[in-house]
Amino acid sequence: MRTTSVSPRPSRRSSRRGFSLIEVLIAMTITSTLLTATMAALDASFKGYKVTTEGASTNVVARIVMQRVTSMVRTGEDFGPYPVNAILTPKIQSTWMEFVSYRDPVSGTHRVTKLERRDGVGANGPYELWYVVSTFVGGEYQSESAAPLLVGLNKVQFDMEYDVGPRLKRVTVDLIIQPDDIQDVAIGANLEAPTIRLVASASPRQLDN
Repeated sequence: MRTTSVSPRPSRRSSRRGFSLIEVLIAMTITSTLLTATMAALDASFKGYKVTTEGASTNVVARIVMQRVTSMVRTGEDFGPYPVNAILTPKIQSTWMEFVSYRDPVSGTHRVTKLERRDGVGANGPYELWYVVSTFVGGEYQSESAAPLLVGLNKVQFDMEYDVGPRLKRVTVDLIIQPDDIQDVAIGANLEAPTIRLVASASPRQLDN
């Protein structure tokens, strides 16, 4: 009996080919483009959020200061500056306002509060709104304290309307604030928050003597 030998078939091995250099470069280019677009979107989102928070915080602080100013006007007396002629020009505009905020006839002590615009970094703005209190005893000057109320102001104006006397009838405070933050230079932000304008009027409860 003949035996036929069967030769084994060669096994087929799947050949695996790696990425070529061109394919790797194309993949890296696409990846870097996507990462760059993502970082640009995140940066714009962060700067937009920063501008929004600056505007909101500045708005809150400015409204608190405006409420404080109008409250001081209502309780003050002997306002200045005075018009040259209250009959011909009862309304004046000024960058400062002063009034007696405290008076004690027994001790002869009174305090004069002055709200004034001061130059900030630049000569043409932004400006600062300062709060200055001078104390007098028996008509003699004793001491003074000063502090800024608001900074980064594009406009500080007091529209004062007087009656015969002259007695202050009404004052309108007009402020334009530019929200800002010292971190703008650090992060290189080129966005600016929109300006905030606050206008409020108040009349003294007690007419000047």
